[in-house]
Amino acid sequence: MKALLLIGGLGTRLRPLTETVPKQLIPIAGKPVLSHVFDLLPHDTEEAVLAMGYRAQDIMAYVRAHPPPIPVRSVVESSPLGSGGAMRFAGEGLSDPFYLLNTDVVAQAALEELRAWHARYRAFGVMGLVEVEDTRPYGVAALDGERIVRFVEKPEPAAAPSRWANAGLAVWSRSVLDAIPAGRSLSFEQEILPQILDRGVYGYRLTGLWEDAGTPARLLHAQRLLFDAGRAEAPGRPDGARGSARVCCAPSARVVGAEFDDYVTVGANVRIEEGARIADSILLENVDVGRGATITRSIVGPGATVGAGTTLVDRVVGARASV
Repeated sequence: MKALLLIGGLGTRLRPLTETVPKQLIPIAGKPVLSHVFDLLPHDTEEAVLAMGYRAQDIMAYVRAHPPPIPVRSVVESSPLGSGGAMRFAGEGLSDPFYLLNTDVVAQAALEELRAWHARYRAFGVMGLVEVEDTRPYGVAALDGERIVRFVEKPEPAAAPSRWANAGLAVWSRSVLDAIPAGRSLSFEQEILPQILDRGVYGYRLTGLWEDAGTPARLLHAQRLLFDAGRAEAPGRPDGARGSARVCCAPSARVVGAEFDDYVTVGANVRIEEGARIADSILLENVDVGRGATITRSIVGPGATVGAGTTLVDRVVGARASV
């Protein structure tokens, strides 16, 4: 089995941070979102193919510096192709079947079980589904037993055929790529999936933690889920800090006298002065936080400066900004 990882999105809902940092490299619970996605791949995965576009050089530099436990191959599109176009463009040499993963999804799922369903039902595809309250941000499946018989993008809750949304994790037969026109930008979910359901597409209901980390609120919620599930990377209260122990802090950060509540990631070479308080937030590398500042439910980009006494709540701060 090989895996195709879609990494083409611009991350517009996370701007201004994603003007300089691809969303897959934003750290949550101590390591980038992309690393949490790699964690989902079974150990016997032969290769991960990264279908990339926006800021691909940043992604490749990170993978070179932090090699995942399986071989990686990069395919870079010259212009945005959408999910369907990216699948077709990067699909050469994939296994039959193959894993397909969105890389802004944080989840607890056994992809081997989706693979087993694919074999058991002799399926064309098996899509992971997650139950949601608000269907508007997602594609939603109508099910007849385990089989998906209709798929609707972003329906209003009152009109949704179910509450089972596309989880961004799937196993597909390689011939699905033949259903996608070459050389076009298109959405697989909107333009291709409804046309192939009659070939046998099944929905596997996920029950573990899951979040689409494409917005600031959801990104921070994904971080909380990972901490609560014990999947944070080396959590602990930093030396010289006060407060909660549920913090992932780079060894090079200087935080003596700062106070932390739960659910915080602190990047390399961050400096937090005495009396500052950080809660439910992410600070990327080289951030400076002044004395007595308060940061809550916020994401602060690399090299940014938060002035003494400043209060940030529900903010996204871009790289090298001063607030």
